[in-house]
Amino acid sequence: MKRDFENWLAGFRDSIANYGYYIDFEKVHRNVDAVKVELNILNSLISSKNIKADFKALVERYPEVLKCIPLLLAVRANEIYCQDENGGYWYQFDPKKLSLDSDVELELYSYFMEQTGLFNLLENHIINNLLDYATGVETGLDSNGRKNRGGHLMEDLVERFIKKSGFIKDETYFKEMFIHQIVDKWGIDLSAISNQGKTEKRFDFVVKTPCMIYAIETNFYSSSGSKLNETARSYKNLALEADSIEGFTFVWFTDGKGWTSARNNLEETFDVMEHVYNIKDLEEGIILEVFK
Repeated sequence: MKRDFENWLAGFRDSIANYGYYIDFEKVHRNVDAVKVELNILNSLISSKNIKADFKALVERYPEVLKCIPLLLAVRANEIYCQDENGGYWYQFDPKKLSLDSDVELELYSYFMEQTGLFNLLENHIINNLLDYATGVETGLDSNGRKNRGGHLMEDLVERFIKKSGFIKDETYFKEMFIHQIVDKWGIDLSAISNQGKTEKRFDFVVKTPCMIYAIETNFYSSSGSKLNETARSYKNLALEADSIEGFTFVWFTDGKGWTSARNNLEETFDVMEHVYNIKDLEEGIILEVFK
């Protein structure tokens, strides 16, 4: 039965965000725990009446506390450069590289704390606990990781449906498999899709059933762009080439409202490619229907 492209496209989703997309709290707590002791030591400076002297004395006794300073400024680095009318300086916050042999060095780090506003944060009791503050900073920093997490969301979603369908990793389904690995493992001739062995391609997944090898690509596009047209054309050609290989099927799972702007190219691929599906298809059990 021929599927209707308009109905299929109408089912595309605006977002693919899962529950762990927004913040990776496990990572947040792990990063804060790594400097928990040092943060607790620095807590002694909160409401200090002589914070500069207290800070110097603290660093002399516990120089390792400096390693958590970048986090307090929402910086992921062990070195921070600062410049003003008094000159520039690379501040080092790796305990293994710290050199605090003189009062000059301690004065420099005190100057850093003062000019960045950290002394004010502590001295004037703007915060009550550096652990809580650092957790908030880490949470904010982790939000920057959404783009990286988003890049794997469709892949992760498809894998969950593959597992739910009863396939077992490294037994009946394989992740990130190159053409040459497929050839070596099952002895199938894939020269039709590898330009006679001259080009290499990696599939997101490969599912192996008794009668068929299914090579799978996954992606989700929430926004438009020239890449979508290129992807549609590329997968159309790949599907046509794969049709000539006995015992091999190319399957494409894609979704996202970004396809609205590239609908013409997607429709061309849809018209010639039997196995292109969206998230709705996954939810309706397409894997068990196709992977036999």
